[in-house]
Amino acid sequence: MDQLFNRKYIVQGLFIVIALILLGKLFYIQIISDKAFSSAESNVLRKIYKYPARGAILDRNMKVIVQNEPVYDLMVIPNEVKPFDTLALANALEITIEDVRKKLKKARAQSTYQSTFFERQISVQSYARLQEIMYRFPGFRTQDRTIRHYPDSIAGQLFGYVKEVSPDDIEKSEGYYKPGDFIGKSGLERSYEDFLRGEKGETRILYDAKNIAQGSYANGKYDVNAVSGDRLISSLDIRIQRLGEELMKNKVGAIVAIEPSTGEILAFVSSPGYDPNQLVGKDWGKNYMSLIANPYRPQIVRPIAGQYSPGSSFKPVDALVALQDGAIDPNTTFFCPGYYMAGNHKVKCEHVDGTINMQRGIARSCNTYFCHVFQSIITKNGMKNQRQTYANWHAQIAKWGFGQKLGIDMPFEKKGIFYQGEHYDKIYGKRWGYTTVISQAIGQGEITSTPLQMANVMAAIANRGYYLKPHLIKGIGDKNVVKKEYVVKNYVGVDEKYFPVVINGMRDAVNSPWGTAKESQIPNIIMCGKTGTVQNPHGKNHSVFIGFAPMDNPKIAIAVIVENGGYGGSYAAPISSFMVEKYLTDSIKPRSNGYTVKAFSETNLLPALIDKTKKLKLTKLDSLNLKKADSLKRVKDSLKIKPAILKQTVATKPKAKQPVVNQKPVTNK
Repeated sequence: MDQLFNRKYIVQGLFIVIALILLGKLFYIQIISDKAFSSAESNVLRKIYKYPARGAILDRNMKVIVQNEPVYDLMVIPNEVKPFDTLALANALEITIEDVRKKLKKARAQSTYQSTFFERQISVQSYARLQEIMYRFPGFRTQDRTIRHYPDSIAGQLFGYVKEVSPDDIEKSEGYYKPGDFIGKSGLERSYEDFLRGEKGETRILYDAKNIAQGSYANGKYDVNAVSGDRLISSLDIRIQRLGEELMKNKVGAIVAIEPSTGEILAFVSSPGYDPNQLVGKDWGKNYMSLIANPYRPQIVRPIAGQYSPGSSFKPVDALVALQDGAIDPNTTFFCPGYYMAGNHKVKCEHVDGTINMQRGIARSCNTYFCHVFQSIITKNGMKNQRQTYANWHAQIAKWGFGQKLGIDMPFEKKGIFYQGEHYDKIYGKRWGYTTVISQAIGQGEITSTPLQMANVMAAIANRGYYLKPHLIKGIGDKNVVKKEYVVKNYVGVDEKYFPVVINGMRDAVNSPWGTAKESQIPNIIMCGKTGTVQNPHGKNHSVFIGFAPMDNPKIAIAVIVENGGYGGSYAAPISSFMVEKYLTDSIKPRSNGYTVKAFSETNLLPALIDKTKKLKLTKLDSLNLKKADSLKRVKDSLKIKPAILKQTVATKPKAKQPVVNQKPVTNK
């Protein structure tokens, strides 16, 4: 009897143990582990991300310049793919069976368990065909999203491009980005990515065993709607942006125009340019490699990455600093015999001006005058204190933005070259003075600047002593928010009373018979400006012009550089005058000298390409990496390189047309 009783408890105990095990397993499956739920979800319930539309971008007149277009992608989760009719899928997508196999292999290589692109941007017809037969392709699904479209097909470097995220992008995003997402990689698309991208949504869709969607789970109770990105209002005036790109056809260089009172950038032209629509869609990779292979490097954003000697356009700044410093006064005169002697080095001047004052010196762009100005500044405190005086001068010039980034809302801005005294100490010890760096007096040698910095200088002069940081976006979102740093005035350290004589000289440069930009006068508008002719050791000099208009109450400041364009008055100044007139009057009147937009647009100034078969290699011609000499002597020595080493390559350089203007006018400089 006792034995039977013991067996009873043993059996009961076994049942209790088994029950506890089963209950524990059930608790683990339902509460602790989500494996069962995940398995069920992958079979019948799928979480699908809804991609928001990126924010549109408008110009200053509220014209849409960047928008979105709907597209459809075919996605695949390789682990969920079962044997399917490859021919039917190939026919639906209008590709070959071999293409289907290659794409599936590529998707497996990327991820076996995550949704991966199988075919991007399928046509509307293919999408319609697929919807009817999707049940035949387990593991596949369609996805709708938007891609960028640029209706004016201009300003490629400015807008930038959007591309699929990289592993590095995913890692840095702290969980926001996932494989297959897109991100702004350059230009405004990159700078304002956090505003433009919006917020992703989620939807849970029930699928049956035949891979057919049955609708939202729980009537969409757990779905999250996508939120479109913020709208951006840019400062661009698309009218003059388009005109600038037309004028710079078949040329290397840049145009930057700024509204002085706000720092808003009106035009941002980088030439050669490209259609930003090329970097959208299936052919992105092929088109990008084509841009990279272009010897004139259109992918470079020259307004902020092109580093050029400012040339004679630097002279107004040096004049204002000298006036503020008390080294000279508005009536100071110097004698110009057609050159200036810096020790045993001769700095040539294009004219023999005789006794000349500041106003006429600016209008005539007299090298001799401004070499004397520089000498007066650096030797003001005595010959033995030149190095310290140079440090003071350097600090004053730096307030104008030279040698530093201005902080534009674009990535990859360069700061240019502007050496401090320590640089020369390393080369010359303590035995150097103003004659060593005399080339800086005329904006040459050891100083480079970007076109943006040059335009910003003009904005500061137009404002009579201050500038606001240049920027491209004037309003973010529905509230038109402006970043705080773009509404702060930055003073250049020159009193307003010193500006009139310099501005009058710039007025005469354009509007007087002896001015270096006299061929660029604008009917009924007084434009003030300064030409520059920048030495180029590897070819024809670069043409530079900076200016603003009108003279009173300025509305636009501008900088133009045309590589290999010769004198500043030959190409850069006329191009500036067309841009300014178009902005101020919305028209361009016939010029008495016969200059036309069409003629300048059709003129080819693309520099000759370096013959790669030669053993001697030169610095690239577009001055982006131009290494400046450490003294005027080194600049002059570099000019001794014979031009015979250059060779025009017909295959990549369009046939040049006859210049539309005289390349060596007597008064242009």
